[in-house]
Amino acid sequence: MTTSALYRPIDALAVGEVALIAAIDRAGLDPGTAQRLCELGFDEGVDVEILHRAPFGGDPLAVRVGNMVVALRRDMARLIEVEP
Repeated sequence: MTTSALYRPIDALAVGEVALIAAIDRAGLDPGTAQRLCELGFDEGVDVEILHRAPFGGDPLAVRVGNMVVALRRDMARLIEVEP
């Protein structure tokens, strides 16, 4: 994971905010989940946007990646760092 102050976890974005994926902590994921995220389009350099948060804690998050909308749990979203 990167340690730059410019980066923050994807779950820290506001609804409607667009950011660029800077890093994904693949060590914090099992190999199958890391592969699935890659297949869904989550990769460094890709634009993402938070579309919706579930009420009462915001889990899961609806995230636009490319032309797809993906639901991410907060614990997984915290492993994806973005650059606004």
